[in-house]
Amino acid sequence: MPYPLKPISKEAIDAALEKAHLYRVLNEPADAESICLDILEADPSHQGALISLLLARTDQFDDGMNPQRAREILQKLSSEYDRAYYAGLVHERMAKAMIKRGTPGACYSAYEQLRHAMECFHKAEELRPPGHDDAILRWNACVRLLARHPELQPRPKDTVEAVLSE
Repeated sequence: MPYPLKPISKEAIDAALEKAHLYRVLNEPADAESICLDILEADPSHQGALISLLLARTDQFDDGMNPQRAREILQKLSSEYDRAYYAGLVHERMAKAMIKRGTPGACYSAYEQLRHAMECFHKAEELRPPGHDDAILRWNACVRLLARHPELQPRPKDTVEAVLSE
């Protein structure tokens, strides 16, 4: 980097996190990501910044962001519920990006991502605090997405075998 990064103060974290949320709303996820990284330099275990960073990275899946960059944050989340819930979100958003791209085989890969998302949301549902039904809402959204896209199907088992036998 040609110039050094300047640190933010711990007192500025709350305002910076609000700005990160605003940049996500404005569809500027790279700017939100940058702010979250600044917050995490000041407080490496800040859960709100970690979650916002993960979400900002998933916002960039349509632009080709590697999902591993979002997944690497999951292990830093302190709550087992959060790890399960946000793992589900990573899978769900990856599926949506695959659907939009429409590349060959995307219908199978997106289906697999949605099934993984639903497994994560099911686990999060079991871990959720009382009255916290976000995992159920996400599960239902996945079910409805599958219903709206009947082309999303499990990968046929004989596809690989047929190609290999030719």
